[in-house]
Parts: sequence; structure tokens; C-alpha cells
Amino acid sequence: MKAAVYEQFQQPITIQTVPDPTPTPDGVVIEVKATGLCRSDWHGWMGHDPDITPPHVPGHELAGVVAAVGKKVTRWQVGDRVTVPFVCACGRCPECQSGNQQVCDFQVQPGFNHWGSFAEYVAIHYADVNLVRLPEGMAFETAASLGCRFVTSFRAVVDQGKVRAGEWVAVHGCGGVGLSAIMIANALGANVIAIDIADDKLDFARQMGAVATVNAAKTPKVVKEVKIISDGGAHLSIDALGSPTTCYNSISNLRKRGRHVQIGLMLGDHAAPAIPMSKVIAYELEIYGSHGMQAHNYPALLRMIEAGQLQPQKLIGNTISLAETAVVLPQMDQFSSRGITIINQFE
Repeated sequence: MKAAVYEQFQQPITIQTVPDPTPTPDGVVIEVKATGLCRSDWHGWMGHDPDITPPHVPGHELAGVVAAVGKKVTRWQVGDRVTVPFVCACGRCPECQSGNQQVCDFQVQPGFNHWGSFAEYVAIHYADVNLVRLPEGMAFETAASLGCRFVTSFRAVVDQGKVRAGEWVAVHGCGGVGLSAIMIANALGANVIAIDIADDKLDFARQMGAVATVNAAKTPKVVKEVKIISDGGAHLSIDALGSPTTCYNSISNLRKRGRHVQIGLMLGDHAAPAIPMSKVIAYELEIYGSHGMQAHNYPALLRMIEAGQLQPQKLIGNTISLAETAVVLPQMDQFSSRGITIINQFE
């Protein structure tokens, strides 16, 4: 098969012919029809993830068709249209048994623990626990756009952030994660303030449902501006980027008893950001993480998509070929693209 491979961290990505994967007894092989480019893939290429050992094939936001099935798999067969959470859970550990497969004790992640979906085929472990059946009418590109960003945002807004209609929600960063959170919070009746440093992304955020925007490059006091707009501070605030500045601002712009959810990864030099802990204590703030979403929670999300309440396909900014990945992935730290980029051409 063809795959995008890097031999060393921060070195050129090349398209190579590599052996086809084979399924584990409890796994499947999926023919990849579409897969998203995520900043997590860039972090991996940079060498920020200790689970990755080059040579490596990145990619974890995928949708496709089951091409081969392990002998212990009972729920899936060749030809099924599927997607998968980026956290593939074991199904047996205490976290899985409690329904929290997104923090499985023995999780594996395509594109991190093993070769991923920037390829014609990808192997997925624990298929009966992790595969999600796609509605017949859903395009593979739309399913791939759910990836880690949309589902992580869905869990962040709905389960971790517990958003309620009429609340103020601040979203810091209007990339794929932030735009997903904006769309979801708006669909659930919240008033969303979008914060970014690019006017074109803020314009797009308004199209996705933001009622107000703040350009952090032009507004020196972002926290003050959010509090003015929301008449006292956000009820829920999300750092969708992952930087010391956005994390600090997201916590600081909350009103009393507000909730902060961290989605954006804080790796490398940003792994230990400053937090206004005095405000956390005085305001009784709540701080959460959001690490993907369990396969068994997908039906609620898919129902909202089928009903037209959520339209993740609108977040797709660009589709590219596998070959173009070699250029696009190393540039993801520049935040030049709008929305989500999807690979859907593999020849």
C-alpha cells in the first residue's frame, strides 16, 4: 500500500510503498476512504509524543470500509462502512467497564501507538469495542471530519462542560476544534464568543454560530472584553488551541463557578502552563480535560447530524491528496488553513 512516512522527527515526509497491514485476532483492517489532518499529527511529527518511534505513519481521524476481519471479531464484516474513535479502548479494564473508554488504561491510538491512517489501509485493534457504523447517507469526508476534533469538542461541550441553553461560552482558538465547539454549543442554545487572531477565521466562526468575536491580536485585554460581552464572564470556556496564553485567558474569563475545558494539547515547552489558581479557589471554578469520546456515545452525535442540528461537513475547508500531506502536515503550526483539511485521494 501507499503511505505517508517520516523516517525521523521533523524530517521530510515521503510517500512510500509499505506492506499492507493484517488484522489482529480482535481487530480489523480498514480501507481508508478519508482521513483528517490534525494538529496532534503535527505534534507527533515534531517528536512531542513519547509513544511514537520512527519510521512512522501518522493519521488518526479516519473513515472507510472494513477490508479484513480478525477471527475473534463478532460484530463486523468485510464491506461495513465505519469510523472509529482515536482512542481504541480494550473493553476490559476498570475504566472501560465504567463506560469511560476514552481514558482506557490500555488504550491504543492509530497514528501514535502504531501506524495510522495516512495510508490506503490501517489496522484497528479491539474492533467490537471501537468501531462505529456510519449512516448510509453520510459521506466518508464528513465522517472523517468527526475525527478527534469534533467528537472531543462534543464531549467537551456536552459531557464535561455541561452546557445549558442561554449560557455564555467562550471558545479560544478557531481551528477545527474551536469551530466544532462553536457549532455544537450554538446548536444547544448557548451564546458563543469566538476568540482568535485571524479575522477570516473569526468570520467563519460567526458562520458556525458565534454571536460575538474577539481578535486577540487587536484586543490587548481579551479577558476584559469577554467579560464585557458576556456581562460578567463566560459560564463555560474552552481552550481549543493549547497554549499558555489561551489556557490562562480561558480560565480567567470565567464568571464565578464557571467551567473551563482544556481540549488543545499542551505539549513540549507548553506542558506546564501557569494557571490563575487564586481565581480558581475564590471563584470555585471547575477545570476539566476532554480526551476524545467513547464509541458508545456516537449515536447521540450521529442523530443530531442526521436531524440537521449539526453539520460538520461545513467545517471542511480543504480536501487534498495523500501526496500533498508531505507539504501540508509540517506547516500546521502556521495555522494558515481555515477549517478542517481532509485527505480523500490516495492514488
